Amino acid sequence: MICYSGGVGTTRSHSTTCSRNQTQLNESLHEWTTKGYKVTGSVCDVISLADREKLIAAVSCEFNGKLDILVNNVGTDIRKQTLDFTGEDFNFLFNTNVESAYHICQLAHPLLKASEVGNIIFISSIAGVVSINVGSALYGATKGAINQLTKSLACEWAKDNIRTNCVAPGPIKTPLAEEAFKDEKLVKSKEFHFKNPSWTDWRGR
Repeated sequence: MICYSGGVGTTRSHSTTCSRNQTQLNESLHEWTTKGYKVTGSVCDVISLADREKLIAAVSCEFNGKLDILVNNVGTDIRKQTLDFTGEDFNFLFNTNVESAYHICQLAHPLLKASEVGNIIFISSIAGVVSINVGSALYGATKGAINQLTKSLACEWAKDNIRTNCVAPGPIKTPLAEEAFKDEKLVKSKEFHFKNPSWTDWRGR
């Protein structure tokens, strides 16, 4: 999750982010601050309700009760055949990919409203629009839920001057997707999508 306030995209912007891993967080903060960006961060496990509440409380203090942009980019995946998924798998994926983002939006709403130019950006996936490969049914369902949440919040919170949009990219080489990039068919699919950008981000408003 990333929060921005003021001068977004320039060295005047102030951003804060979080990670479950202190080492990775420190590496990222060092990289960004070296480039001249004003960035802070904290360790947070968004699966934890208490951690989420603590995080947004800290964001409120840091940004004086206002927040311009909230980026919900938390996500995980479990690759299994549909018949092999357990109830624990289901709960873990939906709690991580959907419930955490939903609750963070609830917590951040007063800050976004106070800024009068609030923006929420969800990072979804093309898997929430079409089936991308075997083993992605549950992951795709969580991203489909994010797509619909984007549209619903865009309508409901428009009166508060909060815009809500969703970006649904194809495969991106991250630690989460490292194994998937060893799949030759998936890599070819990635190249196809990049060369044929007929799908775009899903805009709520």
